[in-house]
Amino acid sequence: MKRFPIYFTQAILCSALLSAITVSAQTVTIPQPDPPKNWHVLDLKTEGFYGISLHKAYAALKGKRSKPVVVATIDSGIDTLQKDLRSILWINTKEIPGNGKDDDGNGYIDDIHGWNFLGGPGGKCDFTETTEEVREYNRLRTQYAPLTEATATDKKAFAYWQQVKMTYDSTIAKSARELKDYSEFLNALVASSAYLKRALNLQPNDSFTLASVSKLQSTDESVQKARDFWKLVMQEESATTTSAQIIKELTEYLAKLNNDINPDLEARQRIVGDDPNVWESTTHGSNLLKFEDASHGTGVAGLIGALHGNKYGIDGVADNVRIMAIKAVPNGDEYDEDIARAIRYAVDNGAKVINMSFGKKLSPHKAWVDEAFKYAAAHDVLLVQAAGNDNQDVDTKPQFPNDTFEDGSATDADNVICVGASGSRADETLAGSFSNYGKRNVDVFAPGVKVTSVDKDAEFNTADGTSFASPITAGVAALLLEYYPNLSARQLKQIILQSAKPINKQVLLPGSKTDKVDFTTLSKSGGIVNAYDAVLIAGKVKGERKN
Repeated sequence: MKRFPIYFTQAILCSALLSAITVSAQTVTIPQPDPPKNWHVLDLKTEGFYGISLHKAYAALKGKRSKPVVVATIDSGIDTLQKDLRSILWINTKEIPGNGKDDDGNGYIDDIHGWNFLGGPGGKCDFTETTEEVREYNRLRTQYAPLTEATATDKKAFAYWQQVKMTYDSTIAKSARELKDYSEFLNALVASSAYLKRALNLQPNDSFTLASVSKLQSTDESVQKARDFWKLVMQEESATTTSAQIIKELTEYLAKLNNDINPDLEARQRIVGDDPNVWESTTHGSNLLKFEDASHGTGVAGLIGALHGNKYGIDGVADNVRIMAIKAVPNGDEYDEDIARAIRYAVDNGAKVINMSFGKKLSPHKAWVDEAFKYAAAHDVLLVQAAGNDNQDVDTKPQFPNDTFEDGSATDADNVICVGASGSRADETLAGSFSNYGKRNVDVFAPGVKVTSVDKDAEFNTADGTSFASPITAGVAALLLEYYPNLSARQLKQIILQSAKPINKQVLLPGSKTDKVDFTTLSKSGGIVNAYDAVLIAGKVKGERKN
C-alpha cells in the first residue's frame, strides 16, 4: 500500500504548465517548510509538532527494564543488510543457515529472518502483480459474463461477479486514463530535467533538489519554464527529495498502472508454482527477502524498531524489538492465501505484534484471512493495519483485509487496530489528505505525512501513507509490551485507543480542499496515537497475558 507522492495528483496541471507559453515563477506557491525528519516522535506542547510524544514516554520509563518483543512485518520484504536494521532482525535459532534443510520442522527451509511467500525456485520472485479485481475478472468472466441476474442459478456468486465487474471497470478506466496522462508527465519530467542539468552543470546521471533549482537564474526561456515546472512539482515533496527519486517513483507507478491494463496472469503459476485460489497443505515460497521492491518493507521496519543510539539513520519507536520479515506484498495486490499464511507463520514463530501495511478493494478468499485473524487472537497476537490511502470512508466502502468477519462472528476484533494517517501541524491539515477514515472501522490516527525512515541500500526516504502510520502504532504497541510484558493484545488495543484523546478540531475532510469535519468523526477514538499517555495508562493496568 505505497502512498505515491502528492504531485501525481497534479500531473495534468504540470504538463499543461510546461507547454504553456506563460509559465512563470508567479505560478509557484511558496511551500510550507518541511517538519523535522523525526517529527513523528515529537510532542505538540513542548516541540510544536503533532507527533506521538515518544521522548516523554521514554522519560517516564527511565529505570525500568525491557524484554525483547518479536514484531512481524508482512510487507514487500526487507534489506537485511541495512545498517539500522541488521542487528535487530529476528533470528530463527532453531534453523541452521544455508544447509537446505527444514531443521526446526516448521515447514520452511532456512527461514532465518522470515519468509517470502512470493518466492519461487532459482531465486525468482513474483513481486510484480496486478490488482485483485483484474485477477478476479479474468478468472470469472468466462463463467459469468454470459449470464444475467435472471439466468444465474447461484445468485450470491453472480452478485459477487457483478461487484467484481464494477470494480474492474472502474479500475481499468482510471488506470488507462492515468497511464496516458502520467506517461506524458514523465516525458515532460525527463525532457525538462535535461535542460536543468545542463544549466546546473550536472552530469546526465546526476540529480537536483528543490534548493538547487530555486537558486537557478537564467535568461533562457526553456530553462525558465523547466525550472518553474520542477519547482511546482518538488514543492509538494520533502526538501531533500531528488529529481531522480521523483522520476523513479513515477516510473514505478506507471508500471503498476500498466500491470492493470496488460496483466501477466500467468506470473504466479510460472514463478511460485501454486494455485492461490486453492488452499493446500504444502507451503510455498523461499527464504530470500530482499528484491528490488524492498524499499517499502525496509522503511516500515525502520519506523518500528530501527537501532537506537548508533548515530545513523533514525531511531525506531520501540527500542528492544526483533523484526521478523515476511514478504507477501507485491507491487500490486496481495493474495489472500499469502496473507493468511503469513499471519499464521508469524504467530507460530513467536511474533506478538504484526504490522500489515497493505490493502485492496476485493477479497475473494476473505474466510481464509478471517480465520488467520482469529488464529492470531487465539494466540494473543496484536494485528496493526493501515487504513488505506484512497481518502474514502471505509465504513461505507470497505478496505480489505478487515475485522468484519464473513461468518458474522466479529465486527470489531479485540486484537486488531486500524490506523489512519495524520499530519504534523495542529491545523486544518491534521488529517492526511489521502487517508481513509471511518468512525466505526478506523480506530485511531498516527503520523503518516512526510514521515522519514530508512530505505534499502543505505538510503533514506520521506513519504506519505497510512503504510507509515501503521508501523508507528505497531512500534508503540511493541514498546508497551517490552516494558509491560503481561499486557494482552486486547489490553494493548484498549490502551492505545484510550490514550489517543479525542481532538475537537475542524479539519479538511480527506480528499477535499474545502469541506471540513470534526477530527473526532474520522475514527473510533477521535484522536492520535500518543506513546507517553499510553505508557502512563499501561503502568496502571494489571496484565492478563497468559505466558
